[in-house]
Amino acid sequence: MDHFTAFQVFRHVAELESFAEAGRKLVLSPPAISKNIAELEAHLGVRLINRTTRRMALTEEGKVYLEHIRRGLDALAEGEAALSQTRLEPVGTLRVSAPMTVALTRLSEAIPAFLNRYPRLDLNLHLDDRRVDLVREGFDVAIRGYSSLEDSSLIARRLATMPHVLCAAPSYFAIHGKPQTPSELKGLAHIRFPYGANADVWEFRKNGQSERVNVVARYSVSSSLAVRDALRAGFGVSLIPLPYVAADLKEGRLETGLDDWKTADTTHYAIYPSRQHLAPKIRVLLDFLVDQFAST
Repeated sequence: MDHFTAFQVFRHVAELESFAEAGRKLVLSPPAISKNIAELEAHLGVRLINRTTRRMALTEEGKVYLEHIRRGLDALAEGEAALSQTRLEPVGTLRVSAPMTVALTRLSEAIPAFLNRYPRLDLNLHLDDRRVDLVREGFDVAIRGYSSLEDSSLIARRLATMPHVLCAAPSYFAIHGKPQTPSELKGLAHIRFPYGANADVWEFRKNGQSERVNVVARYSVSSSLAVRDALRAGFGVSLIPLPYVAADLKEGRLETGLDDWKTADTTHYAIYPSRQHLAPKIRVLLDFLVDQFAST
């Protein structure tokens, strides 16, 4: 068995979810694809793929093995690029984790142009507001928001800082009154975003004093855009990044409150495992992210 070919075959079959598509991409016949998978399973002594005549799915062992194969093949591709002076163009697959709202409002429209600029680069963008484990889950880069950067062995490149505002629909303030102090928020309906630094406590500062308000919410939702929709509907109040509601505030769909109080900012960073021997594909991605966050 040619191990390198078998690894490539398994990765393509798993990622494309098709023996036929993998054969077309690797320019191998269907029997050759099936033979490589069978020989790899025999070598490992485990079944990697469950398949019928109509569909296929990775086994649990196959999912684990795919992550190792993916990292290994990517490392080999990056090694070739790093050692060859004639291959300066970024190559390989980028696995990136980003919060959904951040990606949709700042990145997604520009990504096709980025990929067109680097035709040998593939991008797997995973949209999830949870904080992923880069090394364990095999991500090259993650975009994360912090009110203060935590200690970490990871490298962080600053992208942008977003101020937060307390806001609600004019109709909600008309019925319940606009709060003049943070303590008055205790009587209002809170809309909670569970993954931010302000998930359970909203903190406000003014003239050297600080007030903290415990968030008690009937509605908790893991998307800032869904928080915005609830605000528009007059459901309650929330602390939300200003860029996500700037147009609503300008057009009068929402209003701010406690404008003379300062609250926490969120700074977004591109996080990656190491700056040593930085792969070309990661370098161009970081430059792209810095440009996008600076222009939006």
